[in-house]
Amino acid sequence: MIRFEQVSKVCPDGTTAVDELSFEVGEGELVTLVGPSGCGKTTTMMMVNRLIEPTSGRILIDGEDIAQVDPLTLRRRIGYVIQQVGLFPHRTVLDNTATVPSLVGWKRTRARERAAEVLALVGLDPKTYGSRYPAQLSGGQRQRVGIARALAADPPVLLMDEPFGAVDPVVRERLRDEFLRLQSMLRKTVLMVTQDVEEAVRMGDRIAVYRDGRIEQFDSPASVLRAPATPYVARFMGADRGVKRLSITTIEPDDLEKPPVARFDEPARTAAARLNGTDARWAVVVNGEGELHGWVQVDALRTAGEHGTVGGLARRMDAWVPVGAPLKQAFSEMLQQDTGWVAVLDGARFLGVLTPAKLHEALRRSVDADARGVGRDEVQFDSVAGA
Repeated sequence: MIRFEQVSKVCPDGTTAVDELSFEVGEGELVTLVGPSGCGKTTTMMMVNRLIEPTSGRILIDGEDIAQVDPLTLRRRIGYVIQQVGLFPHRTVLDNTATVPSLVGWKRTRARERAAEVLALVGLDPKTYGSRYPAQLSGGQRQRVGIARALAADPPVLLMDEPFGAVDPVVRERLRDEFLRLQSMLRKTVLMVTQDVEEAVRMGDRIAVYRDGRIEQFDSPASVLRAPATPYVARFMGADRGVKRLSITTIEPDDLEKPPVARFDEPARTAAARLNGTDARWAVVVNGEGELHGWVQVDALRTAGEHGTVGGLARRMDAWVPVGAPLKQAFSEMLQQDTGWVAVLDGARFLGVLTPAKLHEALRRSVDADARGVGRDEVQFDSVAGA
């Protein structure tokens, strides 16, 4: 979709900002450009919509040389999200979002309908937020409006310049997750600039690691973390790059242990009798549909009165994550809730628990699978959980 062919940018003072870049971004791919300040990543991105003109080389979008396209026409075909958002303060959220569709000639009614649609996509109810002005929004809400505006005309290409850098860490994590959810549905071709290694690893299908106007390594996050191409890449990605793999390794059903389960409406003594002969000290409590309700101590079941029920003895379970979440999220829950395991859910349905041993095993399997170029389910080794 986007192809750079020996593209360079030399500044008037003779400084080379970008030096003979050649790489491709596939259709529907999200590529993160990461590197220290002044390394050329923002210049690279801004050349795609001709806010900066290259000194030499060619940039093609869908096979078309962008140098042959009118800059204004080109920019209206490319979504652009920046850190400071750049909303018009005198226009409502709905009108801000409808800006590009209006500029490309959509009728007002259609443009506003599309604006309402994309606001809903980014989690802002147009009935609640559409009539507000930017000053009436939080920083995270303004950033969502910026993303909605970039998506409004349904551009095939999206450029994002540190889009989550101006909000606090909690909001930033939510915005990242929300954007990844949108990207899984919309499959835009995205170039995203960031100085945050963790963000680059978490967001990108591939990462371009920059140094002094050149790309030192262009590969999947897993490959960059596992096998840095140069000592510079190894230093830049950090000594904890093994830990960073937790952000890109997801929880799969095969990673889980299956603890004893008790039904919410089951008599306590019945559940205790069923668990006799096991060394289980606790059981997960689910309802008739298999949805998580909490957990219960087995000793409490054994000593319950004649009319006691599992539900009456169950405790709330706060440590849980959805299946498909990164291992980092599960590890964080274990630490935050001070527990030795987390429940894993598919929607509300209980699948199993992830323990520290199983988390380590999943990480090892992911590293081995990547090194061998096979699926995680094809990797076999002695389990640390059984040691």
